[in-house]
Amino acid sequence: MTVAGRKGRGLGLCSGGLDSTLAGLVLREQGVEVEWVAFETPFFSAAKARKAARLAGIPLTVRPIFPEYLGMLRSPRAGYGKAMNPCMDCHALMFRLAGDLMREKGFDFLFSGEVLGQRPMSQTRPSLHYVEKHSEMAGYILRPLSAKLLPETLPERQGLVDRERLLAISGRGRKDQIALAEKFGLTDYPAPAGGCLLTDKGFSARLRDLFDRQPGFGENDVHLLKFGRHLRLNPRAKLVVGRTERDNENLLRHRNAGRDTVLDVRDFPSPIGVLQGEPDEADIERAAGICVGYSKAPRGAPVDVVVTSPDGERIIRVVAVPPEEIRSLMVPPAV
Repeated sequence: MTVAGRKGRGLGLCSGGLDSTLAGLVLREQGVEVEWVAFETPFFSAAKARKAARLAGIPLTVRPIFPEYLGMLRSPRAGYGKAMNPCMDCHALMFRLAGDLMREKGFDFLFSGEVLGQRPMSQTRPSLHYVEKHSEMAGYILRPLSAKLLPETLPERQGLVDRERLLAISGRGRKDQIALAEKFGLTDYPAPAGGCLLTDKGFSARLRDLFDRQPGFGENDVHLLKFGRHLRLNPRAKLVVGRTERDNENLLRHRNAGRDTVLDVRDFPSPIGVLQGEPDEADIERAAGICVGYSKAPRGAPVDVVVTSPDGERIIRVVAVPPEEIRSLMVPPAV
């Protein structure tokens, strides 16, 4: 028996992976009106969610959440995983923000594609309980793929969802999900690989350096962590040097024109360098020499480097600093 003779309206967290897609289709199959929400930060995008929404025909809302996410990331209650991934607090934050949208748009409950026991840290019974408690959405979070193995939720008790038509999938295997995908005619879905940069140890080392050395950083500074070589010259200055043309484009795109210094070697193919922090003249000359060292300029001869800072543009002459001499400055350290 449904509430007021109707099925419910569910708002799901969508990563774009197979499990979140199946969760939406399982609910839609029994007549529930479903929509998705995906959140974006510099650490993960909604690209896969957008694709899943197109393929499944499920409406999707995408919301950027960097300020809220950063506040959580600086000091997650449950701590980090193997890198700087705060998975449990990340999920709790997303469900809390989704709860705000649920109330705003008149949905009855939230849902996700989480599978009990699939991830040993974030999808155990205690971790799922932690997420419900700290999201302030206890009772409103339905996990259709494992619902029969979990406590009954409010939408199930209210008759908005038919518990008997939900599933009891558990563990790290994918056989049940693949069979379900075949039933729904899903053939184009991503492999179950993580799309969060916070699980990457190298990226996390750069982020930790940013936290420790540049406390006033902004969103573009985080984007810069994805590109080029990062060298910590000293506590006050960091140099980012492009590896490819794409890196160079992204360094120029994300650098802070009102604060950062750009270094460009003249007359020779070379990477772009972006110098951050509060560098002095010695730092600028050293950074320019490092850029020359990564260029096609001859070693040992002075080379012109264009220095563009908030104070204007000028040219300095420096000698190449060989890459082998600055390996210890790499963030993370070169091995």
